[in-house]
Amino acid sequence: MKKISRKQFIGLSAASLAATLVGVPAFGSIRNDLLKTGGLTGGRFLTFNAVIRVNQIEVTRNKNIGQDERKLHTPERVKEFRGAIEKGCPGAKITWALSWLALHDESKNYNEIRKLVTEYHFKYGDEVTFIPGAYFSNAYNTREQINLDLTEALAKVSDIVGNGYRPKSIVAGFLAAENLKYLAEKENIHVCQGNIWSQYAIDMQDGDGSVSYPYYPSTEHFCKPAQGKNDFIDCVNLDGWTMDFLAARREGNKEGFNSRMGVGPIETFMNYGEETGLKEVLHTASIHYDKGFELNKFAWVTDCWEVSLPYTGLTSFFSAIKKRWPDVKVITQGEFGLLWRKHFKQNDFNYRFVEKGSGIGGSDENMEIRWFMNKDFRLALLHDWKLKTEEQVIDFTRYDLKAEEPKELTRSWSLMGKINQKQTRAQDKPVSLNELTDEDKNLIYKRIPELHL
Repeated sequence: MKKISRKQFIGLSAASLAATLVGVPAFGSIRNDLLKTGGLTGGRFLTFNAVIRVNQIEVTRNKNIGQDERKLHTPERVKEFRGAIEKGCPGAKITWALSWLALHDESKNYNEIRKLVTEYHFKYGDEVTFIPGAYFSNAYNTREQINLDLTEALAKVSDIVGNGYRPKSIVAGFLAAENLKYLAEKENIHVCQGNIWSQYAIDMQDGDGSVSYPYYPSTEHFCKPAQGKNDFIDCVNLDGWTMDFLAARREGNKEGFNSRMGVGPIETFMNYGEETGLKEVLHTASIHYDKGFELNKFAWVTDCWEVSLPYTGLTSFFSAIKKRWPDVKVITQGEFGLLWRKHFKQNDFNYRFVEKGSGIGGSDENMEIRWFMNKDFRLALLHDWKLKTEEQVIDFTRYDLKAEEPKELTRSWSLMGKINQKQTRAQDKPVSLNELTDEDKNLIYKRIPELHL
């Protein structure tokens, strides 16, 4: 391949770039190499999404909420951001998600930014894709409009990157079942970050009630795992931020604790500083890479970081994880989702997680939580391990029951079960396992026989 300078690269059009980069492995071949060299079982995985936008919350193509972020998006900032990741974890591959305006803004900065992420695709194997509605598209757009946005934006991404490129996933925050079905059947995209696990009373949309690891969604509700062939959507639904389970059981910022605390930068590095923030990030990661790996035979941590945010802690985030778990594979969201899809042909997963609190924020040091998640239900048991109290059911959400998404434009997209972890309803009062109905207990014991004492 002919060598070109970085300055020459930035000046290339998509068509010229495609012609110049003959001989460079395309994203698909990189993905295939990954699938040949290792499967899901026995792997520790990290996925990282970087969001580039023009306005803070682009709820529609021409309506924005929040601040104009043009000054925060410069080519220099993008270079520093990507460099901080490469410094912390050489060879890491990430996913770049561009908003509608970021794909179409014709200013000099955004033209150069689009060329930069194209360069990172060919240089590192990064994925370049679209984020509709700045995480909350279904709260502000009809399903029909979102489908149109998906089709036109994906075509734009292919045009920008060139060389026959097609992303393997999209980043969406939340995405309705009908739109996930459209992605799979009309756009042939089978991976979507379409779920923000435990999101409630934060930002612009609620969506608590799902499984926190990958699943095939039901046509009834994006939070519900498909129950069989009749409601199966062939689009792996992924969470966007790995959560500290103890912090996540809270409602919004209740009691002064941010329920979104986990690996995300706002709730860790920005709230507590780099040292304490990193402790919480590693604590959250350890839930999965240590005990979770033992229980589930693979482990996954995912993070999403807006490029407009301060990137203090970004290098230490990657380097600390690689130092503690050297076998972690940092791959794109699309690669990971397809790896999961290759392993699981249907929703026959049986996820289990255990956490004792970190003592930081809402992660109570004296509490222990156990989560069980499968196609039939999700169940959370909580107790004070220091006082050795009896475990209480703080969440029991059955997925074998009928579910329905909102038909109107609203922020309320949660799938609330019999007992919900946020404790916003009278029925959410924690109970002992024995206080559940015989029907519920039999369903639980069928999946988790060791709980039948």
